[in-house]
Amino acid sequence: MTTMIQGSQLRTLLLGSAPVASPSGAFAADTRTIFTVAGGEVMITALWGVVTTAITVANTVKLQTNPTVGDTADLITATDIGTTDTAAGTVLGVLDQTDTPPDLNRGGKALGGVVVSTGDIEQVTTGTGPDGAVTWYCTWIPLTDGATLVAG
Repeated sequence: MTTMIQGSQLRTLLLGSAPVASPSGAFAADTRTIFTVAGGEVMITALWGVVTTAITVANTVKLQTNPTVGDTADLITATDIGTTDTAAGTVLGVLDQTDTPPDLNRGGKALGGVVVSTGDIEQVTTGTGPDGAVTWYCTWIPLTDGATLVAG
């Protein structure tokens, strides 16, 4: 059987650029840039996380956009993912995209269809002594010619 289109080509057609990975590093009560957008607007076609170090301490994590010009806005609302331990290897997505912004969820859907302009996508972690780490993944397409998204 002849293969007409490769898996990577199909992914590019459906989701845009190959997944960009951005490790959060060990959690702390802080704000960290996980992705940077330059040159205009991009549409996030999929955004999800994979827990790389178990999260066992009560803390909240949210994702927000922090544009160079304009207001900071939540992509995913602050969600406690440590009170009930979240094991390494767990996929983090969103529970229901009809909520604005949606909640983070274990095993949820990838967040998609979100437009982000030049600036940063940030992880905001709160709590006393939060632990754990997540690698965030993002696929995207440029809406402005020359726009890019890279790991922060």
